[in-house]
Amino acid sequence: MIQNLVLSGVFVFLIVMLILRLNQREGDMSWLYVVFFFSGFPALIYQLVWERALFAIYGINIESVTIVVSSFMLGLGLGSLFGGKLSQRTRLPLLVVFGLIELGIAGYGLVSLRFFHWVASFSSGATLPRTAFFTFLLLLVPTMLMGSTLPLLVAHTVQVSKSVGHSVSKLYFVNTLGSAVVCFLAAAIIMGALGETGGVLLAAALNISVGATVLFFWWHGRKRSAASPFLAKDGMEFAPPSRRFAYISFSLSLAIAALTGFIALGYEIIWYRVFSYITEGTAASLPLLLGWYLGGVALGSFLAERFCREHAGADERTGHWITLIALFIIAANLVGFLTVPVLAWAVHLVSYRLAFPIVGLATASLGAVFPLIAHAAVRPDSNSGARLSYLYLANIVGSASGSFVIGFIVMDHWPLSRVSLVLALIGFFIGGALLASSGSRKSIVLALGGCLAVALLTISVSGTLFHDLYTKLYYKRGLLPHSTSQPFVQIIENKSGVIAVTRDRMVYGGGVYDGQFNTDLRHDSNLIVRAFALSSFHPSPKRVLMIGLASGSWAQIIANHPQLEEFVIVEINPGYLRLIPQYPEVSSLLKNTKTRIVIDDGRRWLLRNPNEKFDAVVMNTTFTWRAHASDLLSTDFLQIVRQHLHPGGILYYNATGSGAAFLTGVTVFPYGLRVLNCLAVSDSPIKVDKERWRSILFQYTIDGRPVLDTSIPADQKRLGEILHLTDINVPSTQFYAMEYADSLRQRYRGNRLITDDNMGNEW
Repeated sequence: MIQNLVLSGVFVFLIVMLILRLNQREGDMSWLYVVFFFSGFPALIYQLVWERALFAIYGINIESVTIVVSSFMLGLGLGSLFGGKLSQRTRLPLLVVFGLIELGIAGYGLVSLRFFHWVASFSSGATLPRTAFFTFLLLLVPTMLMGSTLPLLVAHTVQVSKSVGHSVSKLYFVNTLGSAVVCFLAAAIIMGALGETGGVLLAAALNISVGATVLFFWWHGRKRSAASPFLAKDGMEFAPPSRRFAYISFSLSLAIAALTGFIALGYEIIWYRVFSYITEGTAASLPLLLGWYLGGVALGSFLAERFCREHAGADERTGHWITLIALFIIAANLVGFLTVPVLAWAVHLVSYRLAFPIVGLATASLGAVFPLIAHAAVRPDSNSGARLSYLYLANIVGSASGSFVIGFIVMDHWPLSRVSLVLALIGFFIGGALLASSGSRKSIVLALGGCLAVALLTISVSGTLFHDLYTKLYYKRGLLPHSTSQPFVQIIENKSGVIAVTRDRMVYGGGVYDGQFNTDLRHDSNLIVRAFALSSFHPSPKRVLMIGLASGSWAQIIANHPQLEEFVIVEINPGYLRLIPQYPEVSSLLKNTKTRIVIDDGRRWLLRNPNEKFDAVVMNTTFTWRAHASDLLSTDFLQIVRQHLHPGGILYYNATGSGAAFLTGVTVFPYGLRVLNCLAVSDSPIKVDKERWRSILFQYTIDGRPVLDTSIPADQKRLGEILHLTDINVPSTQFYAMEYADSLRQRYRGNRLITDDNMGNEW
């Protein structure tokens, strides 16, 4: 940890030196770019923490995720308008406003998590409209403040640069670079070491530092300006604009900003699905992807600044800027389309972490578009900040639309390959249309012909490039022999994720093992004995809740329990319901009259139904190191489940062998029992009863067939092996055994309890 901190400090120091070097021509204003670089740090920390906290309140199902992300973006867009209006107030010292905004964000940050939890006390589990309302309410103030800073600083720096493109490019570059850097720091250090509360405190401290620094430099500059009548309100020389017209119409620039924002977010959604699949859903995959994504945007802004500086003061033709923007859009979509196939090929040669820069290369071209549009469409005068705010709003509205349309609608109907192709074709069409509008008839024909050729070539190769995509992404470096045929015989893609099934009937959800189609206790290839074990420690599970369906194997066994009267299943991904009817072992589950299946986030469903009580809650949960796994393992969640248990009720869940998960369970609940890698916990004593279990197993039938036939010698032997599991006197370290809570507490003492705040083993 200390080594990571030292290396991170050196890394940040070198970047600061680079920023100062790049901006040495700015003279006394170079400090502002360093400050805006650090301003990007807290914004991304807040985004990661607040989104995580809101998902815990309102669920991680795609509906809630879309609402949270869209609310965040909408707040930034409204903030842009707010900042643009403020920038027109000639009497306002813009640096003071910027400094106060940073302090205001810090103030909200310091109380944000407590505020979220207070609102959650009466809004968690709300309907989707109410969820949207409360999410927007919680994020409105801070995101508006964050979104207002760019227009304010553009209006301030244009007074010296005399070029909107120059100012936007540099500010966008340093701020986005700061956000990219903190993404890497979050993945490596911040989230794991500080948790949600510590991360927010760090972000607030950075806001305070930035705000105080800005106010100090403004005060220092004001003393200088008092001695010079030629300095403007913020202590800078004011000069007339370098040009008196826009190179492209403002309405066209708004359309381009919105459409490129739509495409950019569409690609981000695709790339996140792919990297999440490659990393098997680790929490770090999001900040790492964002880091490279934003790093590419920063690089594009840096390149745009060079173009704007080279053409500063030149009376360029409108066609010149439209052509430049069009070429960047076409290049961005060509590279964006190729990113996923190249990634699928690259992960067989190098570590997936070395493949992340592909994303940065793709976003560099898109990152250059916005500053170039701003330069070509906004005059460098006193209204530059206000007009820029409309461009920024259009870009954000387009981005939010991309998140909703692609992530919420299109991904539910089209496979990833088709979504990538359509986004690329939209980009080629936009680029071709811009090229066609910027030249002579001959150049129009050449432009349209070239774009059409690129589009047709892309369509023709897309099938080959995306063939066996998820096979390639799953069987990474060194794991896929050339002679191996396609292992996935079935792929289901929807807005909730990707489900794949192999020839040996194993199910992979989001790139990680998620169960197997098997209910046969005789041939226990998937440790299905754990599902049958419920009656060994629960005397009468009549009403049962199961969170998570997956292959349906556990659910099929619980649904056919001889004592069961009512069975509720909550599953977040409806794609599993398309799989289950195709496999005989579990197909009858969907027709079982005792069973009711609800598509929702499990935690959210519990909060929405506070009066539902059960004899047992069963969860065959995923690995503890996956993103959001702690939402179903934390002390906070266990307390929620406790409210839904009848007296003597038991929570039975897969701890995937994690010492932290075992210790957390037997700390929240006084009584517990380990069953292989699972844990049963209760507020009432848990007693293993071998004879009761034997009796239930004799009664057990699935689809009319007994699970064991004691007239068959092999089944008698298998029954003895199963019942041997109840012998508690075996060594506690033995995997195939049961173990009581006192032994677990002793064995796993020293492990950190899993909470919503520390997020357990995810980081």
